[in-house]
Amino acid sequence: MNWEPTNELLRAIGGAMGANGPAVEAAQSYTPTDYSIHFFLQIAVILLVCRVVGWAARKFFGQPQVVGEMIAGVVLGPSLFGLLFPEFQAALFPKETRNILYVGAQFGVGLYMFLVGTTLRLDHFRSKAKSAVGVSAAGIVAPFLFAAAITPFLVDIPGLFTAGLGQGPATLFMGACIALTAFPMLARIINERGLANTSLGTLSLTAGAFDDAVSWCVLAIVLATFGGGPGIALLAIVGGLSFALFMYFVGRKLLIPLGRAVEAKGELTHPLLAVVLMLYAMSAFFMDAVGIHAVFGGFLLGACMPRGLLAEEIRKKIEPMTVVFLLPMFFTYSGLNTQLMTVNSLPILAVALGILFVSIAAKFGACWLAARLAGEDNRTAMGIGALMNARGLMELIIINIGLQKGIIGPTLFAIMVLMAIVTTVMAGPLFERVYGRKARETGELGQLSEQEPKSEDGRLAPAG
Repeated sequence: MNWEPTNELLRAIGGAMGANGPAVEAAQSYTPTDYSIHFFLQIAVILLVCRVVGWAARKFFGQPQVVGEMIAGVVLGPSLFGLLFPEFQAALFPKETRNILYVGAQFGVGLYMFLVGTTLRLDHFRSKAKSAVGVSAAGIVAPFLFAAAITPFLVDIPGLFTAGLGQGPATLFMGACIALTAFPMLARIINERGLANTSLGTLSLTAGAFDDAVSWCVLAIVLATFGGGPGIALLAIVGGLSFALFMYFVGRKLLIPLGRAVEAKGELTHPLLAVVLMLYAMSAFFMDAVGIHAVFGGFLLGACMPRGLLAEEIRKKIEPMTVVFLLPMFFTYSGLNTQLMTVNSLPILAVALGILFVSIAAKFGACWLAARLAGEDNRTAMGIGALMNARGLMELIIINIGLQKGIIGPTLFAIMVLMAIVTTVMAGPLFERVYGRKARETGELGQLSEQEPKSEDGRLAPAG
């Protein structure tokens, strides 16, 4: 019996995940078809793992879907999947295809923050302006003070920072990392916990946005001092501030006709939806181009969108695809760059625990104290501190930049990943313990069991 055709078929199937699809002798690089083959399989695996891990996180640990998705991203990376099945993981997520995954990830997280912006209630922010300013300031000042205290010890440990990096830039980088709040993740936790239309949720989200914006500006300064040039820092700070002021004072007025057009049509028609998406893309582009981050462009545009039917239609038409399909790409891309196995000795573990303790004290403790001094009751202040303490994938973004730019080494990168995971996982249970449980008993918030069918995918509450 001639087995040659069968063998050829098996070789073709085995080569489907290699360069140029089925093996070709002269294959030297990936073709568009190769990227397509990998992309579709990657998406299928990402969605499956995120759904399963997210379900397990909710079912057995009481964590929001978003926390499960963050863990799923790390599971798919080299720390677990790549450790157990290195060849399979390398074939599924080859380096050549990750740029496409990166673009989809940034598009998804920016679009989600645009949706979050449409739920922002400025009336709550204005009524809590004193608390928001105090929480924001504390969430910035305390982390940098703690960073100034610990960085002199860290720079002397080999492998944490790049050799030759001055103590000043190292301190600024550590301060930015500790000051970060998981802005996209905070938004999803707020919505999944039924806080989107509460003053506590709005205050936490606004303070977190401001803290993250400052952290990105500080990162730009660090990059400038590390060889990027002062123009990078100046462009980030001036460009980001100018865009925010333009959107608040001018953009909101320019968007009013769009809201009226939707009211007149009774729905967000396809041409008007195209206009909305174009505006989002331009906002994300501008904030990316000046060196801040696309998520802030999306959030600012959403916050300035007219409320009413326009905001409702935007969420109705855009949210499901964003939450279910696009956001898991963001978590997976970050997880692919995470290698936890470098934390492999007692001294390094001690450093990791020290950084974790300092990070919690600088964020949770400082934000709680600031909220109390601003007049909030202890329960609300504790809830704010618990939410602000989550770092999530925004932390992974900034430390990835630090690793790529040669500011930190793989060991410190892994330590900061651990800090991001722990502070994010503890956010939900801690919030329920200090605020949520009592608020649900008194009827201030709905029961989680009633919210889960509506919010397991992070669906946004309507704007008030």
